[in-house]
Amino acid sequence: MSSTISVRLPDDLTKILDEISKETERPRSFHIQKALEAYINEFADLRIALDRLRDTKDPVVSGSELRKSLGL
Repeated sequence: MSSTISVRLPDDLTKILDEISKETERPRSFHIQKALEAYINEFADLRIALDRLRDTKDPVVSGSELRKSLGL
């Protein structure tokens, strides 16, 4: 199932989107969907990182400790 939504974009962004769509022979909606999926995944990663940063029980490992544990 899919839903229709309306999005207002600045003209310069629309122009770039149109160029990408023409070059890839894919509709605007395809690229908007892929961009939104990527944003949502990045946002989820950010939430995980912030949760781990705030978790006082999660140990902090220095760069040198990490390299040593990896045998580098």
